Amino acid sequence: MSASRAVRDVAVLTTRNLIHIRREPLRLSDVTIQPVLFTLLFIYVLGAGVVIAHGASYTQYAIAGLLAMNLTTSAIGTAVGLSDDLASGVVDRFRTLPIWRPAVLVARSLSDLMTATLCALIVVGTGAVAGWSPDASLPSVVAGVAIFLVFAYGISWACACIGLFSRDAESSQGLGLVILFPLAIVSNALVPTEHMPAVIRAIANWNPVSAVTAASRRLLGNPNPAAGVHAWPMQHPVLAALLWSLALVAVFAPLAARMYGSRTRD
Repeated sequence: MSASRAVRDVAVLTTRNLIHIRREPLRLSDVTIQPVLFTLLFIYVLGAGVVIAHGASYTQYAIAGLLAMNLTTSAIGTAVGLSDDLASGVVDRFRTLPIWRPAVLVARSLSDLMTATLCALIVVGTGAVAGWSPDASLPSVVAGVAIFLVFAYGISWACACIGLFSRDAESSQGLGLVILFPLAIVSNALVPTEHMPAVIRAIANWNPVSAVTAASRRLLGNPNPAAGVHAWPMQHPVLAALLWSLALVAVFAPLAARMYGSRTRD
């Protein structure tokens, strides 16, 4: 199959996923309503009891972490959507068409990248209303948000594997939460790691969510206590974040393709 045909197939299936969202807007609740609630609740509730080094504002500190938390947990939508398509039989209908077989997976990852972009914009907008502002040049600010989207794309491939492993949307959502929620929480996203127990602190400092969050804080010019942590990912957060993101795609994209082939084999 030609490359142009594969691109066309991906574009058609991506559009199909977006049309489903337009017809059922509540599918976007995890990237529209949830980010607003999380951002306001954590800033005004958790922020009242968290002290940041050198008297830095928790609002300035938290927005990068809230981007990490919202984008990581909302990636479960990839697993749910793919699992739902498999259970409903629509993928079987796709198989009867002369389309590029991986187009279903690639289209799902791209449509979910678009919703992740919407989620990021809502978190940034809500943070701005709450008093957050970056302290960096425009290209650096754009890079500080974009690095999350690269990571979200990698996470979406891991969630595709969860959706392919699960037998229905409910189980994929439950399994996704069990995996992704601790990943988001055991990190420097919402609180600095220096007061965590030693084992938890070590895990948090090497957590990919911590690397992406620290990288974004550096690029946004926001308070970044992780800069004083001697773990390699905290000393080189931008490089660590990109390596984690590339590793996620390199590992889980081929695995998802293999699992998809097994699930849809005659």
